[in-house]
Amino acid sequence: MAVPFIDIKRFEPGFLDTWNEKVKSMSLNAQFIGGNEVSDLEAGLATWAETKYAIGCANGTDALQLALRAVGVGRGDKVLLPDSTFWATFEAVVNVGGDPYTIDTNPDDLQMDFQVFQEAVEKVKPKAALVVHLYGWGTSKIEELRKFCKEKNVALIEDGAQCFGVKFNGKSLYKDALISTTSFYPAKVLGAAGDGGAVFTNDEELSVVTRRLVNHGRTSHYEHGLVGWNSRLDSLQAAFLNLSLKHLQTRIDSRKKSQNIYYKELPGLGIGVIQPPKGYDENGYCNVTLVDPEVRPKIEAVLKDKGIGFGNIYPGAMSDQPGAKPYLIERFGKDGNARRISKSVLNFPLFAYMKDSELDEVFSAIKAYNANK
Repeated sequence: MAVPFIDIKRFEPGFLDTWNEKVKSMSLNAQFIGGNEVSDLEAGLATWAETKYAIGCANGTDALQLALRAVGVGRGDKVLLPDSTFWATFEAVVNVGGDPYTIDTNPDDLQMDFQVFQEAVEKVKPKAALVVHLYGWGTSKIEELRKFCKEKNVALIEDGAQCFGVKFNGKSLYKDALISTTSFYPAKVLGAAGDGGAVFTNDEELSVVTRRLVNHGRTSHYEHGLVGWNSRLDSLQAAFLNLSLKHLQTRIDSRKKSQNIYYKELPGLGIGVIQPPKGYDENGYCNVTLVDPEVRPKIEAVLKDKGIGFGNIYPGAMSDQPGAKPYLIERFGKDGNARRISKSVLNFPLFAYMKDSELDEVFSAIKAYNANK
């Protein structure tokens, strides 16, 4: 039995019927931009995030650019970011005119290394920094990181594209952030029917600036106090997300059930599993295992032969990307952890409503590899 790496077509009974009726109704009434669906979604997102403000936007990359602009990052401003992340994090800094510096990875939690970050702040004196909450959790040093940035007057933007629904010490991970973002790309834990994103904050001024930037910097319909861009979240995406929010906790619980089976079974099959740091209640976004870089292609070959999907999140460091060369100012960290980890990470199938039989197929494939190695 083939098992996909991710399956985003598994909806709750009646979900698609409700969605189809919603699309028909909105189309008949030409409800495509703004309106109640967007405002209702923003209210629902703020409740989940435990923040005062949530501002919808066109996609997760725009959310990062909006947050960077909101805290004042512009041409020539120095910005620190992790060397282990998706390209959009690096790209966003460049797109707003900032100068990117990358920080190596902590091998224990696979997040940005706090000690290396501190050293970089003292040397570079950056305007802002980006921390990325990878894999459905975050750094073990999140409280220290926030405190340090506040003391050093470094605006900390938190890229939460993978952590919607994650809690830290019983609270939403977004709650205590200065400003944070998420993505509603369909493969996310809370995915749209296309692209979408949001910015979260408790700061009223940051929320006002962000909302203006989303819509051409408008202060009134034909008055523009800022140079923004068109990053409005369309109403159909908001409607799909509103329907999905009603089922989100059930989807997260389903993901975590499968994830916990991986935690239990994989070590006995010789696969090293990375679990979130203490205090995190993860959202089941993905599982993270580390294998010998020389062994990984052999395991992947067996998985491919048996129709089992897999992923490498992420297969390379930002500082090694060809597109980074014209813009990267400096890479901090002497151990090359981001490079080493990227060659070792292997992700097995994980998604909402995964069947036990599908998990058994994954374990069967690993056993087949072990029997023939």
